Amino acid sequence: MAMALLFVNKEGKIVERFLGIVHVNETSSLSLKISMESLLIKYGLSISRIRGQGYDGASNMRGEFNGFKSLILSENPSAFYVHCFAHQLQLTLVAVAKNHILVASFFNSIGILLNVIGGSCKRHDMLREKRIAEVKEALGNDTILSGRGLNQERSLKRPADVRWGSHYGTILNIIVMFSSIIDVLNFIREDGLTSEQKAEATSLLDMILSFDFIFNMHLMKAILGVTNELSIALQRKDQDIVNSMKQVEISKKRLQMMRDNG
Repeated sequence: MAMALLFVNKEGKIVERFLGIVHVNETSSLSLKISMESLLIKYGLSISRIRGQGYDGASNMRGEFNGFKSLILSENPSAFYVHCFAHQLQLTLVAVAKNHILVASFFNSIGILLNVIGGSCKRHDMLREKRIAEVKEALGNDTILSGRGLNQERSLKRPADVRWGSHYGTILNIIVMFSSIIDVLNFIREDGLTSEQKAEATSLLDMILSFDFIFNMHLMKAILGVTNELSIALQRKDQDIVNSMKQVEISKKRLQMMRDNG
């Protein structure tokens, strides 16, 4: 368990400092509280001086009766709990996506694609080699820019449910590596070891080359681009609650404009 402190120094400035990492044998709220107390005592600090607590929304952390926050509040009612804004955004996006059939279906299709391409080291290496060859050819034809930080190696990483920035990254990588992905699937379709692999590759090609898939991919790129910027902004060290609320309002307006005029 990692712990950081946010406090006001003698000059009246807000300071954030990493306090330390404690090994925990289990993640029950009581075990986490005992570990936290041991770290505070080590530095001569006390729960009674805490005025706020914030972390993600896992049940062991924010449970109303036996959660970590409740154990702290039972000893110090002034330790107000704030659910991490960035994590709230991630959970909201997950809930919305799972309740929307088209979005859920789209990301299910991406999951199948990642299983087929990334399920084999040979296919993964083939994708990497084709991408490298594609970049070399483009650099030779001056169709892409070269320079420090450009044309970094990409891969098809599996996105995590509670990190929707990872979904955005996966979509960007699919778009950039699209032609290489098509080449790998064509290879599997023609030279797959089994008829099942060939049929799966054929089905995937039909799916990702369809208008619906391409349209949804670019639509989700635009939507998640807005929410990703908000998520990054909410995690900035110098961000405060007023600016955070402004960022949320700006993002909502951008999404509404997309809905009205996109």
